Amino acid sequence: MTDSTGIDPEDIKIITLARSARARNGVPEGAAVRDETGRTYVAGTVALDSLKLSALQTAVAMAVASGARSLEAAAVVSAAEAPSDADRAAVRDLGGPDTPVLLAGPDGTLKSSTPAGA
Repeated sequence: MTDSTGIDPEDIKIITLARSARARNGVPEGAAVRDETGRTYVAGTVALDSLKLSALQTAVAMAVASGARSLEAAAVVSAAEAPSDADRAAVRDLGGPDTPVLLAGPDGTLKSSTPAGA
């Protein structure tokens, strides 16, 4: 379960959504992003022979395809120790360098919050 101490309730929401996408789809990562209007986009890892996207890249692509102009925050649930450079780049492209990228473990516990431009 997500530890809510010191975490914005809206950030808890996207971590929870990312965690549920990971579990529901049985994929290595789940992700969610929140756009400038508060809408959320949730995705899992895409691993097709012809297309490979991380969960966060997929969530950003869904936001762009739905007309989002910016991002307020992004979350990825993964066993990884840090968000990948490619994931931070996708968030930075839409949200800017200060957009927080939250990384939570599979249990939903926040591991880190890194600006997309870091």
